[in-house]
Amino acid sequence: MAGSIMQYVLYLAVLVVLAIPLGTYMKKVMYGEKTIFSSIFTPCERIVCKVLHVQESEDMTWKQYLSSVFLFSGIGFVFLFLLQLLQGALPGNPQGLAGTSWHLAFNTAASFVTNTNWQSYSGESTLSYLTQAVGLTVQNFVSAATGIAVLFALIRGFTRVKAKGIGSFWVDMTRIVLHILIPLNLVLALLLVAGGVVQNLKPAEEVMLLEPVAVSASSEILEDADIDLETKKVTVDGKLVPDARIITEQFVPMGPAASQIAIKQTGTNGGGFFGVNSAHPFENPNALTNLLEMLSLLLIPMALCFTFGKAVKNKKQGTAIFLAMFLMLIASLSLIAVNEQSAATMLSPNNNVNMGMIDQAGGNMEGKETRFGITASSTWAAFTTAASNGSVNSMHDSYTPLGGLAQMLQMQIGEVIFGGVGCGLYGMLAFAILTVFIAGLMVGRTPEFLGKKIEPREMKWAVLACLATPIAILAGSGTAAMVPEVMDSLNNGGAHGFSEMLYAYTSAGGNNGSAFAGFNANTVFLNVSIGLVMLFARFLPIVGTLAIAGSLAEKKKIAVTAGTLSTTNGMFIFLLIFVVLLVGALSFFPALALGPLAEFFSGIA
Repeated sequence: MAGSIMQYVLYLAVLVVLAIPLGTYMKKVMYGEKTIFSSIFTPCERIVCKVLHVQESEDMTWKQYLSSVFLFSGIGFVFLFLLQLLQGALPGNPQGLAGTSWHLAFNTAASFVTNTNWQSYSGESTLSYLTQAVGLTVQNFVSAATGIAVLFALIRGFTRVKAKGIGSFWVDMTRIVLHILIPLNLVLALLLVAGGVVQNLKPAEEVMLLEPVAVSASSEILEDADIDLETKKVTVDGKLVPDARIITEQFVPMGPAASQIAIKQTGTNGGGFFGVNSAHPFENPNALTNLLEMLSLLLIPMALCFTFGKAVKNKKQGTAIFLAMFLMLIASLSLIAVNEQSAATMLSPNNNVNMGMIDQAGGNMEGKETRFGITASSTWAAFTTAASNGSVNSMHDSYTPLGGLAQMLQMQIGEVIFGGVGCGLYGMLAFAILTVFIAGLMVGRTPEFLGKKIEPREMKWAVLACLATPIAILAGSGTAAMVPEVMDSLNNGGAHGFSEMLYAYTSAGGNNGSAFAGFNANTVFLNVSIGLVMLFARFLPIVGTLAIAGSLAEKKKIAVTAGTLSTTNGMFIFLLIFVVLLVGALSFFPALALGPLAEFFSGIA
């Protein structure tokens, strides 16, 4: 157990050590300061701006900035939607895969444009290499860049005084993609290829199995079967199985995986090149690639906290926001780790099952890869649901009830425990505005944050941004619970079946993308409803954030006095965490009581 604790501490420590210098670098990039890569990427930036007819000095109002976000995202949505429908007639399709259905194309386009990467399909058998590379990978870059761009628009709202503009969306996007995302992911992709992740354009291959496998007529593997390859007969316990088939070959997928996997991790996208995501040995073959991919999950979201502190010239403020997020992450990771290591009581009735850790992993190894074990799997599960990423290296459906609850709650409170790149931090800043307003009412003072008065206009938009995720999740899952076909998509019944459905809409509303494996979401209703939830939960907070940015930019700075509420001390950190959890608990406790809590208490009984 001590070894596992050391692993958890090491993962978190390495992450923080890497995030601090990256945060400094990103601040320099976005403010046009010189960096070690300026000589390479600044000329490229100027060329791109010249081609797009964008002036580096362009300054948009918040409404112009918002219009640019919608225009850019809308074009990406239409392009990706059509690309999926037409992929059967396009090149870059060595498997000869047909175009997808319209509702799957809608769902996938909404998913990748919103930085969610929810997948109702298996990548290696549904999408061509062209669709994966030109459609999905491109959206992985630009949807991540959009979130970071909106964050910097908000930062300018705090730092500018009596100004109309909050920057240029097109300049921000160009800098983020060229200076931050491309170099970071180029290095990561090369490391992943060196670690054994596939990166090629070869078609899938069929290879001989080392040992033949027998399956029944319903395609279930026959355990302890005796196979006679000469007569092609299969017997089990001496009895002939007449309809059994003998499998001697295996389908081995190929493709440009490493390049997509790198950005899916760093951009908090999460969409797997292969159906089982980072549990696939070609996507995540060993401990080294697992470490690289796992650290990448939270690297940029964590670094942006330090970027924020430097950008607003108040490092203590950035540290305070970081600590609030970090403490909640530790709490969630601890809840998952303890429950997975000790396992659920129903796994060991009357102590008939050995749950010890001597000469075995112990705990709940169901749904986890033996090459990663409980510690790396639990850490990944906590990181991916905190980061609004959604990539997985284990089956979340097989986690204990409280382990699954912790994952859901991290998404339900608004993807603000670091969250997605950019969007996690601007979501947390909305909660910070809500917190200072409540604290201001308690002490009878006009609330202030970073030298700007927080008035009813900012409060209305902040409340909208904070409640967008709960509204999307509860409305979507509540509607789905009344649709009969949804019940047919569940892999389980009872409380766990409800958790499957709740997790799906939580993942969509939290722009996360992970799922309880076994939930069949590729139906018309589920594809369309989940797609609409993703769009709502992504763009409504963006509207609120940019409106707040525009309003704050027009305000004057207020001098700090003895009566000014500190937003960098321990009390504020506690209040911020309390408000975040209060909104989440009030919104989702009834739903969680019907799902993971009911399952947990039924296991105890």
